[in-house]
Amino acid sequence: MRPAILSLSFILLTFCAWSQKKSAKTVPVVKKPLTHAVYDQWREIPYKAITTDGNVVALAINPQDGDGKVVFFDLKANTQDSVKRAAEIGLTFDSRYAVFRIKPPINTVKDLRRQKKKKEDLPKDSLGIYAFGTKKLEKIAEIRSYKIAEKAGGWVAYQLEAKKEAKPKADDKTKSKPDSVKKEVKPKKIKKNTDDNGYTLVLRKLSDGKETSFGYVKDYAIAKYGQGVLFASTGNDSTLKAGVYWYDLQQEKLQPLYAGKAKQKMKGLAINEDGTQVSFIVDADTTKALKRYPKLYHWKKGDASAIVLADENKTGMPPSWIVSEHYVPSFSKDGSKLFVGINPQPVVQDTMLLQEEIVNVEVWNWQDGLIYPQQNKQLDNEKKRSYQSVIHLADGKLVTLGSKEMPTVDQADEGNAAVALGRSDMAYRRNTTWDISGYEDVFLLNVADGSKKDVVKKLKGNPFISPKAGYVYWFSLPDTAWFSYAVKDSKTYKLAQEVKIRFADEEDDHPDFPSSYGVAGWLANDRSMLVYDRYDIWSLDPENKRAPVNLTKIGREQKLVFRYVKLDPEERFIDPEKEMLLQVFDETTKVSGFYKLSLKDNKLTKLVMSEHRYASVIKAKNAERLIYTRENFTEYPDVWTTDPNFSAPKKISQANPQMKNYLWGSVEMVSWTSLDNIPLQGLLYKPEGFDPKKKYPMIVYFYEKNTDNLYNHIVPAPIRSYINYSYYTSNGYLVFVPDIVYKIGYPGESAHNCILPGVTSLIAKGFVDEKHIGVQGHSWGGYQTAYLVTRTNMFAAAEAGAPVSNMTSAYGGIRWESGFSRMFQYEKSQSRIGGTLWETPIRYIENSPIFFADKIQTPLLMMHNDGDGAVPWYQGIEFYMALRRLDKPVWMLNYNNQGHGLTQRQDRTDFAIRMSQFFDHYLKGAPAPEWMKKGIPAVEKGINKGYSTSASETLMLGQK
Repeated sequence: MRPAILSLSFILLTFCAWSQKKSAKTVPVVKKPLTHAVYDQWREIPYKAITTDGNVVALAINPQDGDGKVVFFDLKANTQDSVKRAAEIGLTFDSRYAVFRIKPPINTVKDLRRQKKKKEDLPKDSLGIYAFGTKKLEKIAEIRSYKIAEKAGGWVAYQLEAKKEAKPKADDKTKSKPDSVKKEVKPKKIKKNTDDNGYTLVLRKLSDGKETSFGYVKDYAIAKYGQGVLFASTGNDSTLKAGVYWYDLQQEKLQPLYAGKAKQKMKGLAINEDGTQVSFIVDADTTKALKRYPKLYHWKKGDASAIVLADENKTGMPPSWIVSEHYVPSFSKDGSKLFVGINPQPVVQDTMLLQEEIVNVEVWNWQDGLIYPQQNKQLDNEKKRSYQSVIHLADGKLVTLGSKEMPTVDQADEGNAAVALGRSDMAYRRNTTWDISGYEDVFLLNVADGSKKDVVKKLKGNPFISPKAGYVYWFSLPDTAWFSYAVKDSKTYKLAQEVKIRFADEEDDHPDFPSSYGVAGWLANDRSMLVYDRYDIWSLDPENKRAPVNLTKIGREQKLVFRYVKLDPEERFIDPEKEMLLQVFDETTKVSGFYKLSLKDNKLTKLVMSEHRYASVIKAKNAERLIYTRENFTEYPDVWTTDPNFSAPKKISQANPQMKNYLWGSVEMVSWTSLDNIPLQGLLYKPEGFDPKKKYPMIVYFYEKNTDNLYNHIVPAPIRSYINYSYYTSNGYLVFVPDIVYKIGYPGESAHNCILPGVTSLIAKGFVDEKHIGVQGHSWGGYQTAYLVTRTNMFAAAEAGAPVSNMTSAYGGIRWESGFSRMFQYEKSQSRIGGTLWETPIRYIENSPIFFADKIQTPLLMMHNDGDGAVPWYQGIEFYMALRRLDKPVWMLNYNNQGHGLTQRQDRTDFAIRMSQFFDHYLKGAPAPEWMKKGIPAVEKGINKGYSTSASETLMLGQK
C-alpha cells in the first residue's frame, strides 16, 4: 500500500502545482492609482544617439530623482549592456567607444552634504570609457571635463580635479624638534591646481591607453578631425613654461606657439577646419589695470611660433578700439579668413573714488532706445559686446564689418563668401516697448572692404542669407509674403504672387501680423527655396523665373501637414538626388507619421501613419539606420529603430515597465459649438475602466489650443504649473481640455463663450458630476480662470496660477525676467486687447477680474511667486487682497524666489500635493488639510507642511 500512497501524494502535489501555475497566469494584475510618491521612480530618456556605423544605440535612462544609467543596444548582436550613473555621453566618430562622466551616487553626496562637508571634500566625477568591441569599461577617477573630436576617433582629452592635500598626522605635529635644528627651513611653496592656475590635462590614446599629461592648463580645444589639441597653460616653471601649445595627435609631438607668463590671460582658442591653423587671444598685462589691451595671435602649420595678427594698433582698427577678449575667433571653412570681435575701449570706474562718493542713479530718459529694466537685464552682455571684423589671412588685412550703428553681422557660406549680412534695429528700438516684433534695416556687406549697400529698410520680419550667399530672403509680416534679394544684381523679388494660398498662419487670432510657416531649406547652389504653407511644401524660384511648384500636392486637400525632417545636422542644402523624409500630421484625426518625397519625379510615398506622436528622428551618419521616439497617452515615448523606409520598426527601450501596475486612462476628441457659433474641439481624458453610467468629478484645464496634442504622453511628475492629466485620471477624475478661439478685444469673454458650452455638452452626456467640476489654468490660463469665476458659478473649485487680475495696472508694468514693458502683451500679443489703455479703457476694465471680484462664489487657490519675471506677483496680491476683503475663500501659494513656473523639484512636488488636496476636498469631499483650514504661520514656514487632515496623515498622499 505504501507505493500507492506515495503515488497518490505525487499526483495531488503535481495537480496543486499545476493549478497554482495556471492560476498565477490567469489572475490579472491589480492596478493601483498613481500617488505623488511614484514620481521619483518614473524614468526619462534625456539622451539618445546612434554610432556613425549604425550598429550601437546609446540611451541615458534616468529616474526623475536618483541614479540613472546609460544603456548600449548592440543592434547587430541584439544585446545590451549598461553603465550606472553615466552622464554627458559622447560617441567617438569611429564607432568604437563611448566616453562619459560617471557621477557619484546621489544619496552618498546628499549624506555628505548633510554632514556639512565642504564642496572640495565631496566625491568627484569619474571618466568612463566603454569599448563597444570588447564591452569593457575603464574608469578614470576625479575628472573635471573631457572632449573628443567631432569627426575623428582615437583620442580623448580630459582634465583632472585638483589633488587633495594630505593632512599632517597628529603625532607629526607633536614631535619635538632636534636640538641641532636652530632654524626651521620653510618648504618650497607648491603651485596648486586652481581655477586661476589651471588643472592637469591628459591626452589619452584610446587604442592602447597611452597617456600624455600637461600641467596647469586653463583652457583646451580639440580639432574637429582630430589633428591636434590646442591648450593654454600657466606653466610649472620646470618642464612646461607658461604659454600656448599645439599637440599634434598624429605625430604625438608638442610644439610651443607662444611663450607667456603665468598671470597672463590666454583664451579664445580656435582651430580651423583642417587643423592647419589656430588662433588665440592674449592679455599680456599682469597688473590689475582696468584698461586692457588684448592681442590676437595666429599660427599656421610649419611656422615656428604664433605671431600677433591684430591689436589696438592694427591698421583698419577704429581709433580707441581693441580686440575683444569675449569673442572666440572663428575661421572660415576654407581657412582664408579669420573672424574676430572688436569693441570700443570701455568706460571704466575712477578707482580713486570712495564708495560714499559714487552716485548710483538710473536716468530713465523718454528717448532711450531700450527702457532701463531692459538695459539692466542686458548689462553683462553689453559690457562684453563685440563687433564682428574679418582678417584676410593672405595679406593680414583687417576689415571692420559690425559697428555701433549696425551691431549684428551674419556670415555667409560658412564664412567663405565675399559678402555678409548686416542688420540694425537701432533706429527702431524705442518702438519695441509696445511693438515687440520691431523693425530693422538690412544691408549687404562687402567682406573685402567693409562697404555696405541697402537691401531693405524698416523690415518687419527676419532676414536670412541663402547657403551659397546668392540671395537675401525674408518673410514680410505686413505683406504676408516671401521676398528675395539677388546679390549679383541687387534686385528684389516678391515671390509666389500668383499663388492664391497664404504662407502666413491662417489661424492666427492676435491683433498683429501673422507669422510665416517657415522654410524647409534650399536646393543645391541656391536653385530653389522650399517653404511651407499650412499644409504643403512649395518650391519657389528666388527670381520668379519658374512658377511655384507644390511638391506635396495632397496636403491641403487631405488636411495633411508636411514638414521636412533634416537627418544630417550639417546639411546646408537639400540634395535633389536624395529622397526627403517628411513628418506628417493629420489635422483632422491628429494621427501622424512619415512620408518620403523624391524630388526627381515629385513622387510622394507614405511610409507609416498611426495613432501616435513621432519625434526625435536621428540617422546614423554612415548607415541607413534611424532611431526615433513614438508615443501616445498610454505609451511612453520609448526609442525605436528602423530603416529609412520604416519597413521593420523595433522598440529597443522600455523605460517604464512599471506603468502596467497603475491605473491610467484614455483620451478622445470631443466637439461642440461655442456661444459665438464657432465649431470647436477639445480633449477628454477618462479614467481607466470608465463607465458612462457613473458620474465622475471633472477638472477643466485650458491654454489656447491643445487638440493637436491628442497623442502626447503625460508622464507622472511633480507639476511646474498645471495639473498632471495622468495623475488625475488615475485617481478617478475626468479632465477636459477645450480649445479656445479669440475675438480681438474680448479675451475673457472669448474664453467664457468657448469653455462653458464645452462643459455643458459633456454634462449632457450624463457621466459628469455637475456639482463637482473644477477649473485650473496658469499664466494666460490663470487669467482666464480668474475671469471665468467672476462670470459663472458652474465650478465648485478653481486654481489660478500667476493670474493677471488687473489689466489697467499690469499694462504699465515690467516683465522683470526680460526687462520688457508689458504694453505689447495687451496691445498686440496674447492678451489681444488690440489698443492702448487710453484708446480702449473699457476693454481693459471689462477684461479685468478684480473689478468683478464681488461676484465670485467659487473657492479659489492661487500660486503666484515673488520671483515671477513674466507676470508681476502684485497681480496675484491684488486679487488675493480683494477676495480676502470680500471674505471669499481664497488661498495664495508663494514659493519664495521661484519664478513664473516652479523649477525646484521639492516645490513642484509640494504644489502637486496641495493642488490635489484642494480639488479632492471640493470635488470628492475629502477632508481639508491643515494648510487649508488654518494656514501655516511664518514661524513654521519650511518646517510644517500642513498636509495632514482629520482623516489621516501623509499615508493618504502616498508619501514616503
